[in-house]
Amino acid sequence: MQVKDCLVSAPGKTILHGEHAVVHGKVALAVSLNLRTYLKLKASSNDKVCINLPNIDTFHCWDLSDLNPWNKLCTKDEAQRLDAELVRRLRDFVGFTNGNLNGNTACLTFLYIYLSVFASGELPALTITVWSELPTGAGLGSSAAYSVCLAAALLSAAGTIPTSLREWDQTARWCQEDLEHINSWAFQGETIIHGNPSGVDNAVGTWGGMLRFLAGKIIPLSRVPLLRILLTNTKVPRSTKALVARVKDKINKFPSIMNPVLDSVDAISYTCEKVLTCEPITGEDYSILEELIDINQHHLNVMGVGHPALDTVCRVTLAKGLHSKLTGAGGGGCGITLLRPETDSSVVQNTMQDLKDCGFDCWETNIGGPGVQQHSPSSVKEEILEILEQY
Repeated sequence: MQVKDCLVSAPGKTILHGEHAVVHGKVALAVSLNLRTYLKLKASSNDKVCINLPNIDTFHCWDLSDLNPWNKLCTKDEAQRLDAELVRRLRDFVGFTNGNLNGNTACLTFLYIYLSVFASGELPALTITVWSELPTGAGLGSSAAYSVCLAAALLSAAGTIPTSLREWDQTARWCQEDLEHINSWAFQGETIIHGNPSGVDNAVGTWGGMLRFLAGKIIPLSRVPLLRILLTNTKVPRSTKALVARVKDKINKFPSIMNPVLDSVDAISYTCEKVLTCEPITGEDYSILEELIDINQHHLNVMGVGHPALDTVCRVTLAKGLHSKLTGAGGGGCGITLLRPETDSSVVQNTMQDLKDCGFDCWETNIGGPGVQQHSPSSVKEEILEILEQY
């Protein structure tokens, strides 16, 4: 079977407001982060299936003759439920022993989606190369962006969804029905990687923009503007599980104190949503957004998920008149800083340098951009294209 080459990308995600409170039935606003993962699928004629993941130093090839028996064991369905038995057997088949847990899981996810999408048909020889602008393990949805890219590229290669890119297009998106199909397979990938994902990360990677997440329901919001931000990775490791447990313990210990805090975070999310979905965004609106960031950061410290490194981010940026909060689990990890449209580039560069001088990684980017899309090569940054074309 011959497949068409394709080039796709999907964004990372960040939490604007509502982290931790969402675990206790409150609203969270998740938004796409315009640091993207790029995937190139290339047909080959060597009867091999290869995956190259240079970000995590992972490179594997399999002979089609070894994979064809697996193909007959797979059933092509609508990707509603993960075949746990197939995952278990594939894990035994792959038999990774190099200790690269991230690379092993990424390869397992690729094989599962590849075999399932082409189930009961002829397996194509192909090479997939993935390069990401997202740091791994920082709570920015890197694994979901990977799963979304895999699903989009493989479904397109199999003809399950049409190629969205026309000859004269630079980039193109799929229709709603096709996006739902991509998201469903990407969720399976996230389940392999994380065990019990919420579905928020892959939904953001698929649709982009902003999503409201409440009690397991994910609702895309329309007309949300792009917002300029600084994203700072403190590089302080943390355990999401331990931080979630810490918040729960504090709520159980001081319910009359902590429940109003959760209610306030809920109100912050709704207020932010109201501001962002009313066009146009004015200077007064930016002032409100900045105040909401400050209030929410204080609440997160009250919950016990702050960290001195995050306090440093807030202090350094506030010295330049900018407002920051942690994003995600806290306890280290990443922070976001809102930039007004008129913020001078010298202020941005000086702030970024100050944060880097603290030992942090820092990017200027934006939030609220498009979800998964297909690209012509000319629409992709030259340095990323060079990496993808090395393999």
